[in-house]
Amino acid sequence: MYRRAELYETIYRGRGKDYAADSARVTALVREHHPSAASLLDVACGTGSHLRYFAKEFDHVEGVDLAADMVRLARRNLPGVPVHQGDMRDFRLDRTFDAITCMFSSIGYLRDADELTAALECFGRHLAPGGVIVLEPWWFPERALARHVVGDVVTVDGRTVSRVSHAVRRGAAHHMEVHYLVADPDAGIQHFTDTHVLALFEREQYEAAFARAGCRVEYLGPEETSPGLFVGVRTGEE
Repeated sequence: MYRRAELYETIYRGRGKDYAADSARVTALVREHHPSAASLLDVACGTGSHLRYFAKEFDHVEGVDLAADMVRLARRNLPGVPVHQGDMRDFRLDRTFDAITCMFSSIGYLRDADELTAALECFGRHLAPGGVIVLEPWWFPERALARHVVGDVVTVDGRTVSRVSHAVRRGAAHHMEVHYLVADPDAGIQHFTDTHVLALFEREQYEAAFARAGCRVEYLGPEETSPGLFVGVRTGEE
């Protein structure tokens, strides 16, 4: 899916993903902890759907994503906004930011607690003193569903997409198989599959990773359809 950026956008547009509301909530949290925040980095920015709204609220925004095709479309969607290709565990930019966000449970794609710590330490290296990290986790183990099935059919701009997923728990991770059936007026009908592995980190593992990054942290949530948010604030000076 992350090599099919336009299709990714079609699916989440059709499913009604409310990027505006997500971004407004995150912006409010950043302002609550750092009223003068002027710069923001969105990690795992995808096609730039959250970044589009952050760009209206902060003087300077940038994005970073691992998938080349997502970066390509984000750059097209947001001309003038720097979007970098990089791994959340070890990207290197030449500046720090007042706020760093990581949304849509992208952090769950890390494989273990060591990688989680590496990612938060990387965020910390790019965070100005007093800066804020807002991170949307994947589900904690005690709330993770087993044998969970989700299905959607959406039609956007004449293209119809059926998406069906089945998730099982294996050890400390969700293994999710997703099937897509895409009907396009020009390309006809195509079928492809994805397998996603998302780590079921404990709340304490997230909190320990924030501490290693030099941040005090609070957890907000969860909600019925959302795993909640972590809000970390960098303490001390450089």
